Amino acid sequence: MRAIWEEVKNQVRPAISEKSFQLWISSMVFLENNDDTLVLGCPNKFARNWIADNYKGLIEQTLDKVGNGHYKLDLKVKAPAKKRPLTDNGNGSKQLSLPNMPTKRRTGTRWLNKEFTFDRFVVGACNEFAFSASKALALGANQPYNPLFMLASTGLGKSHLSQAIGHAILNHDPTVRVCYITAEDFVNQMIFALRNSKIDEFKNKYRRSCDVLLLEEVHFLGGKGKTQVELGYTLDALASARKKLIFTSSLLPKDIPNLTKELSSRLTSGVITTLERPDYRTALKILQKKSAEQNLTLSEDIFHLFAKHLTRDIRQMESALRCLKAKAELMNAKIDLALAKEVLRCHVSEQESTRMEDIEKIVCRYFKMDPLMLRSKSRKKIHAYPRSVYVYLCRHHTEATLEDIGKSIQRNHSTVLYASEVIEHKIRVDNKVKNHVNFLRQRLQSMTK
Repeated sequence: MRAIWEEVKNQVRPAISEKSFQLWISSMVFLENNDDTLVLGCPNKFARNWIADNYKGLIEQTLDKVGNGHYKLDLKVKAPAKKRPLTDNGNGSKQLSLPNMPTKRRTGTRWLNKEFTFDRFVVGACNEFAFSASKALALGANQPYNPLFMLASTGLGKSHLSQAIGHAILNHDPTVRVCYITAEDFVNQMIFALRNSKIDEFKNKYRRSCDVLLLEEVHFLGGKGKTQVELGYTLDALASARKKLIFTSSLLPKDIPNLTKELSSRLTSGVITTLERPDYRTALKILQKKSAEQNLTLSEDIFHLFAKHLTRDIRQMESALRCLKAKAELMNAKIDLALAKEVLRCHVSEQESTRMEDIEKIVCRYFKMDPLMLRSKSRKKIHAYPRSVYVYLCRHHTEATLEDIGKSIQRNHSTVLYASEVIEHKIRVDNKVKNHVNFLRQRLQSMTK
């Protein structure tokens, strides 16, 4: 049986990356075999759980083929080796060396989330470009998509992709210096450095000791004048050294209040991608993946019900699935369509039941225009402005996707996205537009009561 295990390893090796093979598969050892069960030893509990979650199916499938029969796989933590000598860690203290023990990756002042990897990201029409650009930047040597700016509302996966880039780079070369930090932490670190006469140390950390900068939530930089100047110099230094730069934000730089034109130009000097609310098909795939991760077995009716209504963001989907599981376990209830609808009522507000047709009627009546003009090619302000307001209200008060909204006015999804962003910006700077939108919102709310 030991020889069979060696042959299984040889056949599994080409199916996964060499690094994954060396880290997980080669670290397992043959312990024993009991009838139709192969018992393998793993270095530690973490490794055992990881292998069980990610490679057990592949190993069992290969084992059946090599062994000409159906075999079960039993993973155990092998007995600890003799106590290893303490080693000097360089500062005079002693610590125990732990081989084969995957550690958390601390980059900058934050840990990379081990679950935020490319293989755990669900790709759909709403995020395909952002995913492709992120992966190309992470794995590409010539850096054709650098810097990368990812625009998305909260809960749509921009942090997932940002950290997935960090993981992929470190998996390829653990010596790369990846700095993952939020704009808020960057500001706080700079303030601390200024107050404690450590500004040179701060500059060295981000200008000369950083190969990849993952800067999250850059919209927080609005109004931070000194920080914007320092960040600008830092980005110039990193760009000149051809370092990789990845930014995430819920606003485009041009829409961030009090952001200098110089910094805005630096942030958007490369590729800009967007992550949108999940469309129906993507929502369905996300729900299926998340339910499997939570060991939830759901009927097709429940999946379709949730996919239809839970399209605000991924966190909403995760919350609904957790609530469904908790309610079933704590109340000893059967997971059926009725229970799913009960959970859904807690996650979908009444305003989300508004139809695009209702918004069209209210907008056209308010602006005194023919509904046909919403779908016309006219770019006159008297037609374009109401059309943009209609798009904005549809995006925020219905479950319609960008494609659905675009079809209703005979436009593509990028035009819809731009029109919505225009109104979002004008609401912040133009009280007249803000009053128009607020009035129409009140009318919509009175319709749904």
